[in-house]
Amino acid sequence: MQTVYAAGLGIGDNHPPRIMGVLNVSEESPYKPSVFDDPADAASYVDRELIDQGADIVDVGLESANKRFDVLSAQQELDRLDTAIEAIASVSGDAVFSIETRYHEVAEKALQNGFDMVNDICGFADPKMPEICAEYDVAVAKMASPPDLTRPGAIEDVDDIYEALKMNGLTDKTIVDPAFGGWSEEKTLEDDRETFHRLREFRGLGQPILVSINRKNFLRDIAGRSTEDALAVSLAATSMAVERGAHVIRTHDVAETRDAALIGREFSRRRVRDDDLGVEELDVTTTREAARHLTRVGGDPGHAAESVTRVFELTDLQPEERAALTTAAADAGAVVAGSKGATLLIGTPRSIGQVSEAIPPEFGRLEAVCVEISDLGVRENLCRRI
Repeated sequence: MQTVYAAGLGIGDNHPPRIMGVLNVSEESPYKPSVFDDPADAASYVDRELIDQGADIVDVGLESANKRFDVLSAQQELDRLDTAIEAIASVSGDAVFSIETRYHEVAEKALQNGFDMVNDICGFADPKMPEICAEYDVAVAKMASPPDLTRPGAIEDVDDIYEALKMNGLTDKTIVDPAFGGWSEEKTLEDDRETFHRLREFRGLGQPILVSINRKNFLRDIAGRSTEDALAVSLAATSMAVERGAHVIRTHDVAETRDAALIGREFSRRRVRDDDLGVEELDVTTTREAARHLTRVGGDPGHAAESVTRVFELTDLQPEERAALTTAAADAGAVVAGSKGATLLIGTPRSIGQVSEAIPPEFGRLEAVCVEISDLGVRENLCRRI
């Protein structure tokens, strides 16, 4: 996993989760407490409500990306940028300042005037954006989007999101953002939930991950909460996102989100990593996740079926069924264990699939059990289009 440095701030597995607070200088932005048109008031807000509450990064928005509003031109964003530049110049606290934009012209002027990184909500749809970020040697958050400056985040399927993040390449300092939220009419809450469920797969890009899930609909819907009452679901999801590999959390609820992110990090899986020796244990729990990493390093995604181990508990096996299972498992390279009423079947997705094929036909019930294990416990984890 690549470590990215944003103005000296380390972002990656070896660093704490980073909190990105939000300041808007766009009057149409829906979260009004973050919206300012007076630079002095904006600076005071950043110091008091963002940096003092634990924000490592302050993301400054020049326009609302809500699909209901017309997209501003680059010149219109530039007209608003002066307010943002004046505001961050008056901030007394220490933070990394990020400019949210889709235009390379806006990014360049911001970087020339005190900003430290870029948050590209159109994912390099402007092909000059990665060139500018590389030229200024700055971190850039790249949100998954179509190659269209007017449709940020308008991708539904997880596999398409993954591919969109590779559009126009990745700089050495790219942070990837899977684009949670209702960016298009076609995107459903289930699409967001599936993306969150498969969040570890985005680690297969080898870059740090940013998530923006604060009070999002796909979380509120689960608990039946309004936006105002959705803090608890956001914090639960924040801990889970960090545990699944997220490195930057974008939020309006800075203090609470910071605490939730620290809990997620504390109880995430412990993995071997030694940069001096050049070894890292990957965070792989499914064959789809393994296939992403295999593709990244030029390996054969077909090896994904041998990359993880599954453990299933079978009960009420008759002695002859257990004997048949043991024989089939031995031939497939799987393991059968246990002697106190329950039996454990242990193996890779590939070996367990071979077990199900090797059960003699006279053991119909056992064969049905093994087929179900193979189908539901293994194949659902295979990447569909890698």
